Amino acid sequence: MCKTIKQKVKFKASPETIYEYIADSKKLTSLTGEIAIIGKKVGSSFSIMKGKVSGIIVDLAPPKRMVQAWRRSDFPEGIFSMATFTLKQTSEGGTEVILTHRGVPKELIPDVEESWRQNYWDKIRNAVKTQSK
Repeated sequence: MCKTIKQKVKFKASPETIYEYIADSKKLTSLTGEIAIIGKKVGSSFSIMKGKVSGIIVDLAPPKRMVQAWRRSDFPEGIFSMATFTLKQTSEGGTEVILTHRGVPKELIPDVEESWRQNYWDKIRNAVKTQSK
């Protein structure tokens, strides 16, 4: 059985800046310290976290949305999930990111949720703080 993860996070940086951290191979590699290869067009592939996560770019609307058919190497064979990043500018000039990650195998939910926090949100937050100094 599969479940949906929904996370909302706010950053003190523009949607363009946050989108780059999610969608740009070099920026994500720099952020995580692990090689990320992310295609720039719908239908192109991506591979992040040393190949632990891979998939296909399903939709792009920079800097507002990215949708990925997403698969971790520990998912059961043939199982893909859908990760949707929606970015909105806040009234303070920052960005709210809403991650909706559908189709995650139930037994992996806690690990995948924590992975988003550690490998994306915490690292983006630290990078934004460093940039603003």
